[in-house]
Amino acid sequence: MKRAAIAILLIFAFVLSACQAAAPGAQQQPQVVEKEVTVEVTKVVEVEKVVEKVVPGTTITFWSTETQPARAAKTQEILDRFKEQSGINVELVLTDEDQLPNLLTAAVAAGTLPDVMFFPVDFAIGWAEQGILDPDAATAVIDELGRETFAEGPLEMVQFEGKEAAVPSDGWGQLLIYRKDLFDAAGLERPDTYDKIMAAAEALNDPDNNFYGITAATDAGAVFTQQTFEHVALANNCQLVNDAGEVTLDSKECVEAIGFYADLMSNYSPPGVQDVVSTRATYFAGQAGMIIWSPFILDEMAGLRDNAFPSCPECKDDPAYLAKNSGFVPAFIGPSGVKPAQYGQVSYMGITSTADTEAAKEFLKFWFNDGYLDWLSVSVEGKFPMRRGTPDEPNKFIDGWKQLETGVDRKAKLGDIYGDEVINTLIQGAGSFDRWGFKQGKGALVTAVYESLVVPRTLREVLDGNLTPEEAAAEMQAAVEDLVE
Repeated sequence: MKRAAIAILLIFAFVLSACQAAAPGAQQQPQVVEKEVTVEVTKVVEVEKVVEKVVPGTTITFWSTETQPARAAKTQEILDRFKEQSGINVELVLTDEDQLPNLLTAAVAAGTLPDVMFFPVDFAIGWAEQGILDPDAATAVIDELGRETFAEGPLEMVQFEGKEAAVPSDGWGQLLIYRKDLFDAAGLERPDTYDKIMAAAEALNDPDNNFYGITAATDAGAVFTQQTFEHVALANNCQLVNDAGEVTLDSKECVEAIGFYADLMSNYSPPGVQDVVSTRATYFAGQAGMIIWSPFILDEMAGLRDNAFPSCPECKDDPAYLAKNSGFVPAFIGPSGVKPAQYGQVSYMGITSTADTEAAKEFLKFWFNDGYLDWLSVSVEGKFPMRRGTPDEPNKFIDGWKQLETGVDRKAKLGDIYGDEVINTLIQGAGSFDRWGFKQGKGALVTAVYESLVVPRTLREVLDGNLTPEEAAAEMQAAVEDLVE
């Protein structure tokens, strides 16, 4: 069945790649870091079945989207160490994340799929459906490493026919960050519900003195706005689709989420369109009580990056003032929410259906043990460990991650900057990671929704006073139903 599925996919991919050939750069070839080494596999025949054994000299290919030179060099160090221990060569191929669909189409057509791939969750279910990934192999790795050692949310996001499409490696979750010093002074509660967030925004908002209750994305043409709103929507159990795959953006939960977001952004945030740069700049200037942002802000907030440096009045004497005086809410809940939720962007390690399965599994077992902390170190603030530890040491990788240094122009350990309580809060939030559509097996629809930007565009219409929350929910519903068709 697997070979038949791949054969069909090869034909489809060949036609698709031919159709795309006219698009400049559409078939950009990946960068090969190491030279090709001969593959050698020994097969042992046993009573009507074939068992493959990994032997020294075997070569497998690994695609990674971490293309920055420093990250690629660190990756190569991990691969070299794996070769020393196992005798298995791993050829590293750097692939631009935006080009992954085109590169994979070309690889399928040419019969040159890699053995292992590192990729974001957006592709996992679709590639499993197409027969590109091998869920049996991924699930076997998870079970052997210890299912209980992985964060539950990321495992649920890639469920495919009772198995996992790939192994969760690392990721980041959207954060609500707040000025704990100002909250304490005003007697405000930790903003972990819609009501508490709204109450704090109203209490702290002082536009006459250029201070706002909250700053968050409102740009109609930005994925950042989609990610921010989805974080808010998930908290109220506003889902893209239900378990039957039917679009549900016109639900009561979604109308409430749209109304809450519009009220918050219209009345208690800076005027005008807000994007990645402006929201961070407002919080860094000490002009907002709350911000919704990714954890990539953590090193910047501590004054470790010159091109994004805190400029609040207190920051002149202490560049890390905001880091020391901010609180963090990974997951919160709305009035119709079932449980606190957090938008999570997780990356996975997947074994392909044409891989040298045994060699690939050995590689992943090394990756999630001896090589794991080195991998997380390439971008500490954005690579939360999805594997928390080992069966014998349940917190091994959490504790190790805390000690890794982050920063660009200066370096420091996240644990030293934020303390164990904050770091543990961020790590525990990974168990609440959620996303629209993936648990319902609609990963391809999610991609289409993000590409169309229908959600942020419609939200902007509400903020501009052109639509009510009910009308906006109906427009989102109709637009996404058209994408399904």
